[in-house]
Formats: sequence, C-alpha cells, structure tokens
Amino acid sequence: MRDKTQTNSAAPGDRLIRAGAIVFFIGAAATLVTVAPLFLGTAPFPTYMFGLSMLMGVGFLIAGAGVLQSVAAGRRQARAASNPSR
Repeated sequence: MRDKTQTNSAAPGDRLIRAGAIVFFIGAAATLVTVAPLFLGTAPFPTYMFGLSMLMGVGFLIAGAGVLQSVAAGRRQARAASNPSR
C-alpha cells in the first residue's frame, strides 16, 4: 500500500518539536548572556536572566512531548495498518 503522506505535510508532533527547538535556543542564548559576565569580569545581569536560562529545559520538554506525540501517532497508524478489520 502506498503512503498517502505528502512530503510537505506536517506529522503529529512536528509543531511541538519546532516550538521546543525555538524555546530551547532562546534559553541557550540567555544562558550565554548570563554566563558571559563571569568570564568578562563585568557586572552580572539581573536575576530574571537566570529565569530565562530555564527556557532551555522548558524547550527540551516541549520538544520531547512532540516526539512522544509523533511516536504515538506512528504506533496508532501501524496498529491500524496491521488490523484492517477496524
């Protein structure tokens, strides 16, 4: 049987993975900005920058949820293909 998925269509979980990657990289940039004064010997940034650094973990969790959603959709699709009576 031929796969009906188009090459430009988004699979379940793709949006979460992309959003998680964006949030992760924003958190990574905030981490670099927060750590830079330690090496440059300048005044540290305000406390909220440390909070923005936590976006790395949040982005990782969002992307992980997208991966789990994609895996679940693949399993449902495989189960439906192996059991055509439904």
